[in-house]
Amino acid sequence: MATPTTKATLKSYCKRALGFGVIDINVSDDQVDDRVDEALQYFSQYHYDGVEKMYLKYKITEADITRARGNTTTTSADTVDSSITASFEEGNNFIPMPSSVISVIQIFDFTNAVQQNMFDIRYQLRLNDLYDFSSTSIIHYQMTMQQLDLLSHVLVGEVPIRFNQHQNRLYLDMDWEQMTADEYLIIECYRKIDPTTYTDIYDDMYLKRYATALIKRQWGANLSKFNGVATLGGVTMNGAEIYSQSIEEINKLEEEIKEGAFSTPINYMIG
Repeated sequence: MATPTTKATLKSYCKRALGFGVIDINVSDDQVDDRVDEALQYFSQYHYDGVEKMYLKYKITEADITRARGNTTTTSADTVDSSITASFEEGNNFIPMPSSVISVIQIFDFTNAVQQNMFDIRYQLRLNDLYDFSSTSIIHYQMTMQQLDLLSHVLVGEVPIRFNQHQNRLYLDMDWEQMTADEYLIIECYRKIDPTTYTDIYDDMYLKRYATALIKRQWGANLSKFNGVATLGGVTMNGAEIYSQSIEEINKLEEEIKEGAFSTPINYMIG
């Protein structure tokens, strides 16, 4: 069996799975290409092997800070009386994200948990209570650090973020006056795996089955336009049957995703 390693070989594999070489598969090459693209898109959105968890570094620039301090103005008019208008300002407090990023979970805290300020309570705890890891219980230290973390969340809070993969913008709803150039943001996110780089994706069992089912649906849809028409040899086309079979196969495969057999983690959509 030829192992698919490219989009072209995956298309050939799916067509052979439907009987190509023995019977005619009545789909155009463009239609096959569209269905494979659709399968890859579904795979990257819902299959756990279609994405990877990443920690991206982003270096803040002066241009980012200047842009974030500005606003974009939008003006709207009343639907009844067009002479009545209102202007709205929207902050430009975003950074552009790679198109391969499909979900942002969080950005890490700006505070330094290991700062060297001798007046910091965490420094004093390590200096006086935990200097040799044997003079006191580490349980007390752990409970104290958790309490400090809770106080930080209540009194300081986390930076609210907004992200939509179709905008490719990560909005940071914070006071950008506190930001300085050359600071780094650490962004926890999920990123699509590029099949042209990691070609083993084309040989994924689920992807091959799903792409084949989509092409079969296209085949049935094409033939259904000639349903009941007899060919020269007396064979009657039954595109509706092929179409209904493909729908059952697609529903079964998508149900496997919904039941969690191949699905991405729950926190994947957060942010």
